[in-house]
Amino acid sequence: MARLILTWISLLILQSYLIPIAFGSKEVEEFSEALLLKPLPDRKVLAHFHFENRAPPSNSHGRHHHLFPKAISQLVQKFRVKEMELSFTQGRWNHEQWGGFDPLSSMNAKPVGVELWAVFDVPHSEVDTSWKNLTHALSGLFCASINFLESSTSYATPTWGFGPNSDKLRYGSLPREAVCTENLTPWLKLLPCRDKDGISALMNRPSVYRGFYHSQRLHLSTVESGQEGLASGIVLEQTLTVVLQPETLFVGTNIQPTWSINSLFGRKVVGRCVLAKSSNVYLQMEGLSGHESKNMDTEMEAHELWKNADFELSLKPDRILREINSFLFIFDIDISSDSEPFDLGLTWKLPVKWSCQQAPLHASRFLMGSGNERGAIAILLKATDSQDKLSGSDLTNGCCTLKANIFQIFPWYIKVYYHTLQIFVDQQEKTGMEVLKKINVSPSTDKMSSGMMEMMLELPCQVKSAAISIEYDKGFLHIDEYPPDANQGFDIPSALISFPDHHASLDFKEELSKSPLFSKLKEKSLVRSYTEVLLVPLTTPDFSMPYNVITITCTVFALYFGSLLNVLRRRIGEEERFLKSQGKKTGGLKKMLSRLVAKIRGRPIEEPSSSTESPEARSSVFSSKLFFKFILVAGAAAAWQYFSTDK
Repeated sequence: MARLILTWISLLILQSYLIPIAFGSKEVEEFSEALLLKPLPDRKVLAHFHFENRAPPSNSHGRHHHLFPKAISQLVQKFRVKEMELSFTQGRWNHEQWGGFDPLSSMNAKPVGVELWAVFDVPHSEVDTSWKNLTHALSGLFCASINFLESSTSYATPTWGFGPNSDKLRYGSLPREAVCTENLTPWLKLLPCRDKDGISALMNRPSVYRGFYHSQRLHLSTVESGQEGLASGIVLEQTLTVVLQPETLFVGTNIQPTWSINSLFGRKVVGRCVLAKSSNVYLQMEGLSGHESKNMDTEMEAHELWKNADFELSLKPDRILREINSFLFIFDIDISSDSEPFDLGLTWKLPVKWSCQQAPLHASRFLMGSGNERGAIAILLKATDSQDKLSGSDLTNGCCTLKANIFQIFPWYIKVYYHTLQIFVDQQEKTGMEVLKKINVSPSTDKMSSGMMEMMLELPCQVKSAAISIEYDKGFLHIDEYPPDANQGFDIPSALISFPDHHASLDFKEELSKSPLFSKLKEKSLVRSYTEVLLVPLTTPDFSMPYNVITITCTVFALYFGSLLNVLRRRIGEEERFLKSQGKKTGGLKKMLSRLVAKIRGRPIEEPSSSTESPEARSSVFSSKLFFKFILVAGAAAAWQYFSTDK
């Protein structure tokens, strides 16, 4: 019997290995972690954490995952999510100082608050239902108010202006959502080692949330297997981008501050996550123009770069890769341990100034007009210094043009008049046929759906500035529709500016092992940027008025009835005390006479009452007096109310 059981167990194990091989699936889940550090020109440091978890295609629908989070797998299977991205951001990305034409800024520079977009693999009639269920599931998973996006007044359906071209795409944003540790903790629980080991152990809460900018992002995509009987694979990408200010003792000098991993995060890397396939730390250095002429062919000269006249690293890199405008130092943390922790440091020796490569146009958005009735929204596009150096312009009819897509969402209470759209190029008004090549408008419906505008502009390559303005009116909300602290104003989500002909990527001269972060840096990502969040003041009722009315009314009633009961109760008490005092004076003589009469007549002795009247008579007298006084006071109050009222 025991041999039979062992035989069946061995056959089941062999079947679990042979079936995936027969279908072409290796059934190997992979997890990798990486950290990219980058000094910024304004004396700050960019730290970018990158984690990637892959679940290969499988022929079993509800299989157990060893590394991949089960909550995400169930999310994909239940709601049939094809692609999704969720971000929690606090602070605004400084495109002028931190760059706008690189893969990090293009993929991780997110708007303030919460941004969610998803593409579903369901029929058109079920997309809105899947979106609603997805927002509720994510709200409970990440302890956030994402469920507010379930309403049709909170999300939009972009077609081409946002990015992924799909008719089953839904996009929503919550600019007022606060980001705190309650959102970061569930995000870390999706990692195999959480924040207990590996690079994720550096995520000290005080260090992360005291930064100038931090954004945690979760990108989910499915990979088709291409074979029948195999479900789609899932790729989960988790990133955390933080901009920190190093603590330095030198104030007022032009030398960049000296920093280390321990000084930035208050912790050191004591080892890699044992479940990670690869674990690396990268340091990207820009502005090393003086070292570009060096010959990087020999390994010896390459390794001499980490100690030069400008700066010095505390650890020797394992490899150095050269890019067109930067160098990438690669460190492997496999050898780090508790006794020898990994603590990379950078010491600057001479003042070095450089600038990050920016997008072709810098976008900013603001409000015009005054009052709480009407106004206008304007978007200003200004040329940057790197516009002439960028490639990707389009030659149309022999003229060099620069394409820019603008995507905006307007809440239903912002009633936009699309016919008032005005476009100015270099302070000269242009007609729609000259600059506007494509536009998609979805007007809002009161309390039903939000408005949306997608437009494509073709500007001359030598443009200095371009401005777009559109007028709007402000609507009225029901008293139940006002959010908490309505006097602060209402937020309009950020506008997205993208450049379809420009893509950012890092082109290294050498190849590297298949690192997920390295692959992301080499991929061509669309250059885009988000504008500011607009704060629109609306006509707000005085929410303190009901409180004032209730308070005054309760005070008047309390004074009236309190005084009335106090007067009535006080007089009754005085009469009772008077009768008791009279009873005490005459009580002894009456008792003696009653006892004497009882002895003479031969009857039992009866105790006389302490008062001249019976209790029933006394209570009737008191009740009649009380009723008379109450009628008198009520009549006086009614007379005063009648004569004091204006007829």
